[in-house]
Amino acid sequence: MIVVLTGGTGGAKFVQGLQQVVPADELTAIVNTGDDLIWWGLHVSPDLDSITYALAGMLSSERGWGLEGDTFQCLERMKMLGAPGWFQLGDRDLATHLRRTQLLAHGTSLTDATAEIATSLGVHSRILPMSNQPVETRVMTAMGELSFQEYFVREHYSVAPTSVRFRGAEHAHAAPGVTDAIERAHAVMIAPSNPITSIGPILAVAEIRDALSRTSARVVTVSPIVGDAAVSGPAAALMEMQGLPVSAAGVAEYYRDFLDCLIIDDRDERLREAIQSTGVEIVTSSTIMKNIDDKTALARLSLEVALQAAQPAYAKA
Repeated sequence: MIVVLTGGTGGAKFVQGLQQVVPADELTAIVNTGDDLIWWGLHVSPDLDSITYALAGMLSSERGWGLEGDTFQCLERMKMLGAPGWFQLGDRDLATHLRRTQLLAHGTSLTDATAEIATSLGVHSRILPMSNQPVETRVMTAMGELSFQEYFVREHYSVAPTSVRFRGAEHAHAAPGVTDAIERAHAVMIAPSNPITSIGPILAVAEIRDALSRTSARVVTVSPIVGDAAVSGPAAALMEMQGLPVSAAGVAEYYRDFLDCLIIDDRDERLREAIQSTGVEIVTSSTIMKNIDDKTALARLSLEVALQAAQPAYAKA
């Protein structure tokens, strides 16, 4: 079993690469739900949807979220009727949120609702929400406390964050299957997602962090920071807010409790000794994922590092 903790656009790209090198039925994605929100009365799970669409071959290559070729006529009509429109949902994408909301209203857990939607879209890998209880990422700014989507989408992360909290995490349990997957895994990977707001909510669930510390599998991640900047999104500002170096070294520090190996970009070779001094192994490579070949190469390298050697069983034709 190969396990990946993931969220955000970087996480979706990495999972697309893993899909090329890991048999579908041996891949388990544990996905951030701290970004979830109620929008127009619907339960929207942006990261669960991005990972599901990525594995279904339906993710928009242009936007990195939503469905390929989707239209936005409902959004325009909702705005015409006076509804807020800063969070964009495509017309076909709406069906996913309608179905999830329907299932949850009838008592289905988020885990089971996710599995039903994924199966309906032809996904054979296992997609698990980090928790069935709500955990909400809240970002404190000069404008006050914002939900993650208000900070990221509505404000385009243009306001400086001063703190982040994961509301509800202290009472949340890992979703069924999550800790078992981590503890039984042959390899555990953390996608090059935003450490603070895409992986941070997952780690805020104590049972998951404990499982990462207990697993006998090697834990490997790819740095989403190259040089002193995030590959995309607000990761740099959020890491600085946490008092972490805005560099691959900061990523190693954030995960150091359980991390075995960090893959950094070739341009960050200068950080090798500093990171290795913390006890984390270093592998250098190109980490920018511009196309499917890049995604596949990075996923293959991560898998080989996690397994300590190339495994023919995980080499897909």
